[in-house]
Amino acid sequence: MAVKIRLRRMGQKKAPMYRIIVADSRSPRDGKFIEEIGTYDPSTDPSTFNVDEEAAKKWLANGAQPTEVVGKLFKIAGIQK
Repeated sequence: MAVKIRLRRMGQKKAPMYRIIVADSRSPRDGKFIEEIGTYDPSTDPSTFNVDEEAAKKWLANGAQPTEVVGKLFKIAGIQK
């Protein structure tokens, strides 16, 4: 089973808010997931995000692959190099 760390879209039309989740790569964007590890709100200025660093490091150590956007957020947070 290939595991990805990716964003799940929440919020209203034209006002997105995302949750950072760990999910099977075959599941749909807003479908079933394994664990929620944070949030990301791009509508605020500057963008805000909260990540459970311990859970993120655990999943990265177990082989989960972050998507491009989540990888950038992890670099800003200092979780991933």
